[in-house]
Amino acid sequence: MTPFTTTHVGDSTEVTAPDGSAVRPLCALPGVASFAHFALAPGQVSRAVEHATVEEIWYVVAGRGRLWRGQGARGEITELVPGVCLTIPLGTTFQFRAGPHGLAVVAATAPPWPGTPGEAIPATGPW
Repeated sequence: MTPFTTTHVGDSTEVTAPDGSAVRPLCALPGVASFAHFALAPGQVSRAVEHATVEEIWYVVAGRGRLWRGQGARGEITELVPGVCLTIPLGTTFQFRAGPHGLAVVAATAPPWPGTPGEAIPATGPW
């Protein structure tokens, strides 16, 4: 049986994601999913990446920004404001940027973020 886990975002160690965002890993269910809080400073732009093995669901909790997602010839930009929820399916290239007050998002990653080199494949984005 998997033990209970409880984490407070303020107690989580901040790390830098391969895309350059500040990430605070929170809880995980082994083999199922992981959950994290990530942020960009005001005006910061992430590096464009594509995930090799994971998919994500994002929920914007604070700030504003924009997210570009691309799949082959298809690309779109989504305005990021508190309350927006979106998916990043496998095979999606993405890049995001913060507005003048920064951006904070929580995300579920399935399967759990592996933390291995090569999971975030560098890509070309619009910014």
